[in-house]
Amino acid sequence: MKGSVIKYERDNIDTDVILPGPYLKIHDYAELATHAMEGLDKDFHKRVKPGDFIVAGKNFGCGSSREHAPIALSYSGIKAVLALSFARIFYRNAVDGAFLLPIEIDESAYKDISDSDSLEVDISKNEIQNLTKNKVYKIKPFPELIGKIIEAGGLFNYKP
Repeated sequence: MKGSVIKYERDNIDTDVILPGPYLKIHDYAELATHAMEGLDKDFHKRVKPGDFIVAGKNFGCGSSREHAPIALSYSGIKAVLALSFARIFYRNAVDGAFLLPIEIDESAYKDISDSDSLEVDISKNEIQNLTKNKVYKIKPFPELIGKIIEAGGLFNYKP
C-alpha cells in the first residue's frame, strides 16, 4: 500500500471526533465519509485522497464502540491508521469489517513520520518505507488470528 500521511500529533483521538454523533443515523457510507474527522479537522475531507494513511498517537479510536468510525475513514480513502496504540474495540471493528488496517508503530517512527510524507506499507515484511525521507520503520506484527482475519478479508470471510 502506498499513500500520503495525514498526521495528528495527539493521543486519545476518540470515535466522537472521528465521526461525530449526529451523523450516526446516516446509512450511506459515501456520505458518512464526508464527515470523517469532522470533530477534529474540518478540512479532512478536502485533504484526504484514496490510499492515504492517518498517523496518530496513543489510544486511537477510544470512546464508544461505534463501527461507523472505521467505516467513515475507509470510505474517505484511508487504507490504514498508523498509531502508537489503539482502543481495542476500534481495532477489532477495523479488522473484523475489513475497513482499514490498524497498524501499531513505535515512538521513533511516530516522531519521524511527518504530515504529507509518502509511505509504502508492507505488512508481509512488517515494515513501512518512508519514500520521502528514505527510511524504513518496523511495525508491530499482527497476532496470528488477526493476520488470518485480515488475509480472509474480514471476520465474515474468515473460516478457521
